[in-house]
Amino acid sequence: MSDIVQSVDRTLTILEVLSDYEEGLGITELSAKIKLHKSTVHRLLSTLIHKGYVYQDPNSNKYHITIKLFELGNKRIETMDIFSVAKPYLKELRNETNEVIHLVIRDGNEIVYIDKMESDNTIRMVSRIGRRSSMYCTAVGKAIMSYLPQEEIKKIWESSDIKKYTEYTITSFEDMETELRKVRQQGYAIDEQENELGVRCIGSAVLNHTGEIAGAISISGPTIRVTKDKVEPFSKLLIQYCGLISKELGYRG
Repeated sequence: MSDIVQSVDRTLTILEVLSDYEEGLGITELSAKIKLHKSTVHRLLSTLIHKGYVYQDPNSNKYHITIKLFELGNKRIETMDIFSVAKPYLKELRNETNEVIHLVIRDGNEIVYIDKMESDNTIRMVSRIGRRSSMYCTAVGKAIMSYLPQEEIKKIWESSDIKKYTEYTITSFEDMETELRKVRQQGYAIDEQENELGVRCIGSAVLNHTGEIAGAISISGPTIRVTKDKVEPFSKLLIQYCGLISKELGYRG
């Protein structure tokens, strides 16, 4: 850790903290949260404002992050074939199911949500683009893991912070192995209220031209709408659309 540049580390911490406060933070509040003197925080904020990453509300004097980080990240996402290829299919799948559709990619032992198609139902999913989740307790994560070699699955498991989010969360590696065998057989995974009570998700993987994982897609909704009798028809639709996207990405398996 000796190579860490203190000023850069502090600057990124400011951005991370501000991102959690939509209403912004005053310099005293911000200084207290990151445990730095106000003069230091003020200098760092001045640089961030100069570069366009932060702005100060002239009325409240509170500091807010701008969308510049999103713009930078979006440049990266837009270069991913899966993002542009999948979008029209995500819309079609949303229209067919009238449930929330997520597109995710893998980043280490986590998945990152890179696109979302919201349904027009009154009960909405609490999710957002850019959010990260563990692989072991999500349908999309398990769908991705089902394509990985055993040693890589084990590595993901051992490097994850295994928590029992609900009474349904799988916290035994042996149970996860059994679950992944089932996913391979049926072609889709289910998050049976494992990450959040009252929410059921169905996930399936998307493959690229080399047959490797490009990402995964899920259909998600409250259990009162995404009932158990909807799992079969929804999973068939999901597998169909994941296959179409995989084909456009060059997969010929």
